[in-house]
Amino acid sequence: MKKIANKKKMVLAAALAGIMSFGVMGASVSMAATPAKVLGENSQMKNSSIRDLKNDTRTFAVDKDIETKMVKFTNCYGFEVAGHMYLPKGFDASKKYKAVVVTGPFGAVKEQSSGLYAQELAKHGFVTVAFDPSTTGESSGSRRNMGSPEIFTEDYHAAVDFVTNLKFVDPDKVGAMGICGLSGMAITAAGSDSRIKAVATSAMYDMSESISDHYAGAYYSPEQRELVKQHIAKMRDEEAKTGKSIRGAHELGVNNEGQVETFDTMFPDKLPADANAVIQDFYGYYVGRAYHPRAINSNTSAWDSTTPYGFFDFKLMSNIDELGKTPVLLITGDKAHSKYFSDNVYARIKGEKEEIIVPGATHVDLYDQMDKIPFARLVDFFDKNLK
Repeated sequence: MKKIANKKKMVLAAALAGIMSFGVMGASVSMAATPAKVLGENSQMKNSSIRDLKNDTRTFAVDKDIETKMVKFTNCYGFEVAGHMYLPKGFDASKKYKAVVVTGPFGAVKEQSSGLYAQELAKHGFVTVAFDPSTTGESSGSRRNMGSPEIFTEDYHAAVDFVTNLKFVDPDKVGAMGICGLSGMAITAAGSDSRIKAVATSAMYDMSESISDHYAGAYYSPEQRELVKQHIAKMRDEEAKTGKSIRGAHELGVNNEGQVETFDTMFPDKLPADANAVIQDFYGYYVGRAYHPRAINSNTSAWDSTTPYGFFDFKLMSNIDELGKTPVLLITGDKAHSKYFSDNVYARIKGEKEEIIVPGATHVDLYDQMDKIPFARLVDFFDKNLK
């Protein structure tokens, strides 16, 4: 089992080695110019709060010219969603701004990639909110780390509730963005929520397909699928009997002996020498340069073992035609193992769409590599479509 103390040592060692070029763990944060009380008075949404950000643990280089506030709002299922709101440089509460809500990757927290994207968009004049999906990070849920395509999609709707009810946001100029495994939820939310005028994804993963049918090139046979369903049924029954959560893999493998392969930690203390390049990429981000103790992918435990149920039950892309004329931007890398997800969605979208394929970029490069993420084109996309 991994230990938090060991990971902190790893992070420190990485920083000393110059690997954590984006890390600011423990860095001081400048005082915000706009009191949280003023912002709170500008909110018309009940069951929400805005306060000053304390104990800043963001894992990327923080721009002190961008004010950041801690926000919380309630979704329609009663979960309290925690987020960071980023305000443009020179913010004026008497003006009306465009807004973008963003979350992901699957198993990450707002202090990681989604916060970086939110900060960059705020630099270009957007009010943004990066949030932790329900049951993860600082969001509520007595049952922790339970993935749900329906609830995570609802979290996007709730984030839109929050920003459209800020007096300094133009409710007709709101967009949504999903990174990695929350991309499918962003697209699904945009399909049914007419308040979302444009949606973008980066390093897209369709978690319904990935969990319920495994990865492209290694799809379950009918026999393997039945074994997986038997496994998660066993886990659910054990949780029901004991009343305790059991950690397990959200994406289950089946070996040649017909045994379901699972795990109760996302990563080992040390990767084996023969770990493939994709695993090394993920490990370098979550355990290395962007380690965060609240992130499932960084921490000592995996998802709740019954997480696959929701993704077997609901297909995120089933309502893709509901996007209608909502513009969609898909960002992927030509070396990303996940590229086929973006390609497939791009092919299915009938309305306005664009796919950016970044030369030389892997899946994880699009989490935080500033020289590879096409922020200028992302800004142009939202500027153009949030009119």
